[in-house]
Amino acid sequence: MVHKDLDVWKLEIELVTKIYEITSNFPTTEQFGLTSQMQRAAISMPSNIAEGAARNSEKEYIHFLYISLGSLAELETQLIISNKLGFLEDVSIFEEVEKLRRKLLNFIKYFKQKNR
Repeated sequence: MVHKDLDVWKLEIELVTKIYEITSNFPTTEQFGLTSQMQRAAISMPSNIAEGAARNSEKEYIHFLYISLGSLAELETQLIISNKLGFLEDVSIFEEVEKLRRKLLNFIKYFKQKNR
């Protein structure tokens, strides 16, 4: 399965772009704090799907899908913190995070059932 053909991977790439746009407006004092952490967590999501797809075993692929899901949870936490600190005013990003979480969980479920 080619990772670039997956809808969930494409959505994660879009989210990375949005995270970079959002964090570009954060205070410069957060450059090495929340900004860096959020960008790394966002980049980790599609990167782990790509790495998992390149592995030889389905078990490893599922493992990397779960890592991607963990990075999404990490990013969501950082978005909540950003909102609480007043750095994030537009909270519509949370809807996108939830949509992506559902898609990723459904993909994991599909992949696990398909490979039983």
